[in-house]
Amino acid sequence: MNVIYELLPVSGTTALVALVALALGITAGAVGSFAVLQARSLVGDALAHAALPGIAVAFILSGARDPATLMIGAVVAAAVAAALILFLERTPRLRADAVIAVVLAGAFSAGVVLLTWISASGRGDQGGLESYLFGQAAGAVEADLITASVVMVSALLIVGVLARPLGAVIFDRAFSSSIGMPVRGLEAISVALLVLAVVVGLRMVGAILMVVMLIAPAVGARQLVKRLPPMIVLAALFGGAIAVTGALLSSALAVPTGPVIALVGTATAVLLVLIAPSRGVAWRARRRHVNHSRLRGSELLMALDGTSQTGPMSEEQLAREVGRNLRWVRRGVRSLRRSGLADPDRGAVALTEKGRARAAQDRREVAAWSAWIEHGWRLDLPDAREPDPLNMRRSLGEANLRQLAELGQEGRDRAPVR
Repeated sequence: MNVIYELLPVSGTTALVALVALALGITAGAVGSFAVLQARSLVGDALAHAALPGIAVAFILSGARDPATLMIGAVVAAAVAAALILFLERTPRLRADAVIAVVLAGAFSAGVVLLTWISASGRGDQGGLESYLFGQAAGAVEADLITASVVMVSALLIVGVLARPLGAVIFDRAFSSSIGMPVRGLEAISVALLVLAVVVGLRMVGAILMVVMLIAPAVGARQLVKRLPPMIVLAALFGGAIAVTGALLSSALAVPTGPVIALVGTATAVLLVLIAPSRGVAWRARRRHVNHSRLRGSELLMALDGTSQTGPMSEEQLAREVGRNLRWVRRGVRSLRRSGLADPDRGAVALTEKGRARAAQDRREVAAWSAWIEHGWRLDLPDAREPDPLNMRRSLGEANLRQLAELGQEGRDRAPVR
């Protein structure tokens, strides 16, 4: 163990805390992925709060503040809470969120009452029990590292073996049940994994903040990948990185470790929700802006191309032509001029050769989209898809686009002459 500490560029105590945090983060990230996908993010929070009365009862019965004894009490209490949640969720008139809220509030209240009673009893060996609320990473010992490592390896092995059946239950519970899969047993295993992660994390981040470790890495990973196996791996990596970063920052700033880890996790999740490619809020806002600009430009291009025989048009005339307000038209014209699609002459608006070519292309796109709306169901596509109206060629491919054009022409030929 000393060899590992010597390899890390920090002091022995900080290295120990960082290693325990690493094991906790990896475990919480991998296990939390199932909770997030099952919409059971707050189950981990309920289990963490439920562990408090278990710790208090274990202390009362044993009469000693032995970490192993307290952990056993936490495991038993969290397991009872998990069984209660799974049982009450099957009650027809109770929603899952209501069940979780009741168990969380009741368990936490019981824990606070018991801890307060122990504190008021005046027993000299009860000091430090309140650290399970917010965590006390500085008190970590090598036994905590061994325990966290064993739990991490066990959880990863279980997740690796049962990832596919657990994923099947998450995404299609009815189908999984219909083919004979032990749905309830798999759900119990996923909750048991949460119990293990929660109990290990109590000493590090505490009951109140443990939910961040379970949710933040999985939420961040979900923004970057679409499939379950890559999400589990990425969430485990995020969890480890978040935990170690928080542990090192707390040591450098001389502040509590648990809250810093929670802040780092929250910041990471929020950042990825904002900037993640394809799914991030900022990325989607940018894509909407680009699409709106493209549609506005296409509308103006086709209007100008359709009236090109009358010569250049003023912005006021163009606004009347497309039925838009003048401000909307001016913004579109500025964009066309910057792109070289409209003549830079500020007195009137006229298309360049590049603009005429783009207008013809846009007309073809509109015709292809109209043909898709009417005849798309007749295409022999290998999968279900919804093409992009702004780029039908890329969405459907050249062959399907030609077939659509033929179907559209066939429909026009059959239309009655009026």
